[in-house]
Amino acid sequence: MNPVKRNYIFDFDSTLTRVEALDVLAEITLVNNPNKAAIIQEIIDITNLGIDGEISFTESLEKRIQLLQATKADLDKLIIELKRQVSVSIEKNKAFFEKFSEDIYVISAGFKEFIVPIVAAYNIPETRVFANTFEFDKDDNIIGFDTKNPLSVHNGKIQCLRDLNLKGEIQVIGDGYSDAVTREAGVADKFFAYTENVTRDKTTKNADFIAPSLDEFLFVNKLPRSISYPKNRIKILLLENVHPDAFEKLSKDGFTVETVAKSLSEEELIEKIKDVHVLGIRSKTQVTKKVILAAEKLMVVGAFCIGTKQIDLEACKENGVVVFNAPYSNTRSVVELAIGEIIMLMRSVFHRSTEIHNGTWNKTAQGSKEVRGKKLGIVGYGNIGKQLSVLAEALGMDVYYYDVEDKLALGNATRMHHLSDLLAIADVVTLHIDDNAANKNFIGAKEITQMKDGVHFINLSRGFVVDIHALKAGLESGKIAGAAVDVYPEEPRANGEFYTELKGLDNVILTPHVGGSTEEAQKDIADFVPNKIMAYINSGNTVDAVNFPNIRLPQHQDAHRFLHIHKNVPGVMAKINKVLAKFDMNIIGQYLSTDDKVGYVITDLDKEYNPKVIKKLKEVEGTIKFRVLY
Repeated sequence: MNPVKRNYIFDFDSTLTRVEALDVLAEITLVNNPNKAAIIQEIIDITNLGIDGEISFTESLEKRIQLLQATKADLDKLIIELKRQVSVSIEKNKAFFEKFSEDIYVISAGFKEFIVPIVAAYNIPETRVFANTFEFDKDDNIIGFDTKNPLSVHNGKIQCLRDLNLKGEIQVIGDGYSDAVTREAGVADKFFAYTENVTRDKTTKNADFIAPSLDEFLFVNKLPRSISYPKNRIKILLLENVHPDAFEKLSKDGFTVETVAKSLSEEELIEKIKDVHVLGIRSKTQVTKKVILAAEKLMVVGAFCIGTKQIDLEACKENGVVVFNAPYSNTRSVVELAIGEIIMLMRSVFHRSTEIHNGTWNKTAQGSKEVRGKKLGIVGYGNIGKQLSVLAEALGMDVYYYDVEDKLALGNATRMHHLSDLLAIADVVTLHIDDNAANKNFIGAKEITQMKDGVHFINLSRGFVVDIHALKAGLESGKIAGAAVDVYPEEPRANGEFYTELKGLDNVILTPHVGGSTEEAQKDIADFVPNKIMAYINSGNTVDAVNFPNIRLPQHQDAHRFLHIHKNVPGVMAKINKVLAKFDMNIIGQYLSTDDKVGYVITDLDKEYNPKVIKKLKEVEGTIKFRVLY
């Protein structure tokens, strides 16, 4: 049985290109006009009225040409600019236009003079371009258009398609109302509302399909495409009021992104995550094993923070879910808060401020000291500890640090080999240790007794690493002269009422886990984590993954990329390559990285292959997840 012949009818403006050509032409012709901005806005408004069918197309065209005051020479400049403005997914899928050129037509209310040179690069000849034509005077000024052309009037595309009398199925792809009505008029079998560049309610309202990119159109029609799966079908869920830049960045790359301002309970998340491919969280959402098992489509968890204690990393790994975090993005913010709190504690600023708020004037130097020359003890000499070391030294402090790992000192900092030695000499002790469960009550009654009398204490790391009862006792006894606490053993999932035993104590600064919460930090995180997510989804790269073997590879052109995640047991790679050999796959490159539990192999292969190979690779014993990238 012969397949049904299909004809693909493309609009030009805002479909094949990202722009409306006459709007761009206005930018060229009005470059020195003092009223340029107002005239261009008028042209844009007229364009939209015509596209939406609010005024007749003939009227729209006449008014715009009058305002343009363009010449034939201006069209040469326009063509140069339009070549730079081809829609992203159109440009990426050039192979489709080359392979199916005989089935592709361009029908546009634009003008042949600039359309033909653009689409020629996509193997579409002038004979399959149907558009308006300009009229010029003897000086090559554009003075009008051919009014006998059916595309110069209302519903011109309908008439043009009727005149063509194409055989087979007719599919129209466009962004405007004039494209949408072709199916309603019975001259098109299917209408795809193309929304990559602009979305119009009138266009999408009755469309058979909404195509945020050409990839979606090609996917629906099972046609060759640059990527195996349209990005708009990949769903991303961002929780806990993640910075809007993350939404913008991921949406711009073509993904479908949903945001929720708060964290979700386990039950809520299990229900919400069923069709989600990428989950973005901050510190409050608990990604448990139950959540992972319920998320059959989940590929990535992005932690828009430093810590990953809220994520079951092993469950993610065992189910082929890659986890990324932001280990560096908010470092400066935490360090600046620590510096500020050191100064405020040693000057009793918070205590004096509270007195003033309560109506008491108490001007005194008692207990108020400079930080210069004081000993700062940093517990945890990682990214934050090291940067704090440098800034504190610049303030004139003598820096000492303790870390369970061998860390190179920066500047004049002195490494202490035992925690007790550091605690005994430090005027200020500040914690910057990780969320390892073994660190629970790292600082307790014993450690507090080892501290210097009148010490100042800061915890900007994790709430559970300090015994709050012991800290309270130390403050009440005067052993600890002041404290700043940003993290607590138990924190609420949403803003509202909160209680801590430290409430009301003198010279104690309490903040609601905002150490890394600055606009700059959240913006940096919203750049870093999405980049990692996109690198994995788009290329399979896992560099900086918290729980996965790290691989970074450039994307090959004209090749398939097979991504295979499997249990790290003997013989899996041999089985994978046996399948590839059976189907005569030509391997361009193959890269494997493993850890104690999983193996991750990327195989780049020639473009053409038997689809049955995918089924066989998924059936390889030990396979956890498998996907294909083009």
